[in-house]
Amino acid sequence: MPRQSNFRLEPPSRQRGFTLIELLVAITIMSMLALLSWRSLDGMTRTQTLTQQRADELLRLQAALGQWGADLDAVVETGEVSALEFNGQVLRMTRRDSTEAGLQSPGVRVVAWARHTGVPRTDLATLSPTGAASAGTGQWMRWQSPPLVRRDELARAWQRAAEWGSGGQPATAGSTDVGNDSAIALFGIDQWELFYHRGETWTNPLSAVGTDTAGGEVAGAAPATALPDGVRLVLTLSTGQSLSGQLVRDWVRPTLQAGRP
Repeated sequence: MPRQSNFRLEPPSRQRGFTLIELLVAITIMSMLALLSWRSLDGMTRTQTLTQQRADELLRLQAALGQWGADLDAVVETGEVSALEFNGQVLRMTRRDSTEAGLQSPGVRVVAWARHTGVPRTDLATLSPTGAASAGTGQWMRWQSPPLVRRDELARAWQRAAEWGSGGQPATAGSTDVGNDSAIALFGIDQWELFYHRGETWTNPLSAVGTDTAGGEVAGAAPATALPDGVRLVLTLSTGQSLSGQLVRDWVRPTLQAGRP
């Protein structure tokens, strides 16, 4: 009689995998996580860009105001034209050259400050890397002549500064002098105002109030020839920039005597 074996073949066990619904749920969750991560990274990038833009604009503004103060500190009387003159549109001044040292002087420079619109975009390329400024934005600008040593050179540069400040082209365009002039756009502004401190109050630069004692001048001196004790600059920064609002900067004449009545 044959011997029966207890060995029996079992069917292979079936391993359970993911169902289609489970795969769809997992893909949906991963998509949501990826979307949230992208939004977080995008927000960080935007914040970093805005922070860098604000820092760049602040540095440009500080550099412009530093140059403004340096120009006023270096104002010098020539006896030929006004040392400081504002006609409501452009401020012109005569200043020592920045390279002047000891007994050696390359001459004086005529410097002008004004607000200009329609500045070419090429001039703004170095001012707004983020493209925030546009060609139609009003720009606070600075103009300067080359060093001047002759009276006729000074007179021509003084006239060119006035023509530049009014937005026109210099009448002597094409001359060697014009080719050596330089101008730079500094910062976007909507408007700017100036006030002179004469006597004991701040006044309009075009006013004759206080010119009897301003700058040690004799009574009856013309406003154009009286160097004020101080200059107040009021800038209204352009909207749409990282920095906006109104900025006030006061300058005091370095030679002003303390305790002067």
